[in-house]
Amino acid sequence: MPNYVGALDQGTTSNRFIIFDHSGNIVGLDQKEHEQIFPRPGWVEHDPIEIWQNTRDVIQGALASTGLTGSDLAAVGITNQRETTVIWDKNTGKPFGNAVVWQCTRTDEICRDLMRAEGQNRFRDKTGLPIATYFSGPKIKWILDNVAAARRAADKGDALFGTMETWVIWWLTGGPHGGSHVTDVTNASRTMLMDLQTLQWDADILQILDIPPQILPRIVPSCDRDTWGTSLKDGPLGAAISVCGALGDQQAALVGQTCFDMGEAKNTYGTGCFLLLNTGTTPTVSRQGLLTTLGYQINDQAPVYCLEGSIAITGALVQWLRDNLGLISSAPEIEDLARTVDDNGGAYFVPAFSGLFAPYWRSDARGVIVGLTRYVNKGHIARAVLEACAYQTRDIVNAMNKDSGVELSRLKVDGGMVANEVLMQFQSDILNVPVIRPQVSETTALGAAYAAGLAVGFWSGLDELRQNWAEDKTWQPAMAAALRDKYYREWKKAVDRTFDWVE
Repeated sequence: MPNYVGALDQGTTSNRFIIFDHSGNIVGLDQKEHEQIFPRPGWVEHDPIEIWQNTRDVIQGALASTGLTGSDLAAVGITNQRETTVIWDKNTGKPFGNAVVWQCTRTDEICRDLMRAEGQNRFRDKTGLPIATYFSGPKIKWILDNVAAARRAADKGDALFGTMETWVIWWLTGGPHGGSHVTDVTNASRTMLMDLQTLQWDADILQILDIPPQILPRIVPSCDRDTWGTSLKDGPLGAAISVCGALGDQQAALVGQTCFDMGEAKNTYGTGCFLLLNTGTTPTVSRQGLLTTLGYQINDQAPVYCLEGSIAITGALVQWLRDNLGLISSAPEIEDLARTVDDNGGAYFVPAFSGLFAPYWRSDARGVIVGLTRYVNKGHIARAVLEACAYQTRDIVNAMNKDSGVELSRLKVDGGMVANEVLMQFQSDILNVPVIRPQVSETTALGAAYAAGLAVGFWSGLDELRQNWAEDKTWQPAMAAALRDKYYREWKKAVDRTFDWVE
């Protein structure tokens, strides 16, 4: 068997292809950013054609940089930005417009109409999700209602819907010439269209949203020994390689962090922030504003469920500070700027740019900076930006503790922002628990590699994956309880100021 597994990480801001060895170490990678398109306030789009071309480029770039060929890979897994929605012509592969990104709020009116009859939790018992602009179902409806060509093609059976792993898998395995149209259970669980118990599309919800079932992909396990197809020999891999693993990005990080036991949790700091708690093979209904979602499914085994807290804006706030305000010229500079001050100077930044996700679910909220005085300088603003990530995480942890009945005792972390030690120490302080960073911080791509590798027998099972995990650094809480309580109380006041901005 070949000695490596490849993983495509189709993220919100970039595509990366990473090659892993049997020990879970990175052998090579390539990365390419794609354009963020903002046609109107609150609207966010990506060009799916650009994403597919970038996918081709990074696969070829990673192979070239290592001197490997596609034939050196045992399998390929995909992880992706979840909820981002594209509909395309199955005969040509041409999309009916740009992909509607998970952050986009254009479906607010659709969601309000859906809630009018039975409230925000109308579909929660079946799907585990509140009605919100976040999820794919309303985005599908918006495209079909507003793009006449898409509706015509959908009704004729010529249109296909997918989140981004579906789009990439379809192209990798043949595209218009027999490409496999599938979505794994984790991504399907983010559409607001799948029944958590049956793992099938729900006919009643499809009818309510006026979504033709023929456009939907087949739902498959995250790790599937019945591979969905092989890559084309004339494609970017240059060989027929099994495509057999897929996970939404946050579930991929859960697998990459080897959180396979009930009660284990991880937090990923990326464009947004996402905390997942493994709740075992029975879904746990949230009463605290969290999401009930699929964690992963290995072949035909029972699916594993999670509670999830989703935060829309964390790393994206650092990008905003860089790109919109010009206070820093590169993202890592925020740590140096934050170190120029001892605290936030009384300033709090709540980045409700596209409303607030868990545990509030307020699409009417918009971002605020509060507590400003003439004392506050750019160092304080930088620190407030970093602290916003930690405070939002505490909001999630508090809700998770109440839902699960178990107090979080430690937090495994991953994602680009875990290199920021100011943030990691403050996260530990404000949660009052140890924060643990693994040696391999690319846990999202690693989880996708694990899913694909398990499917073809590259790894023997979960115990072997656990042996690959190793700690890099742990931060211990060092903040006085009274100060922690004061800071968090002021944060909650700041959150209150964001509500009711959009009427």
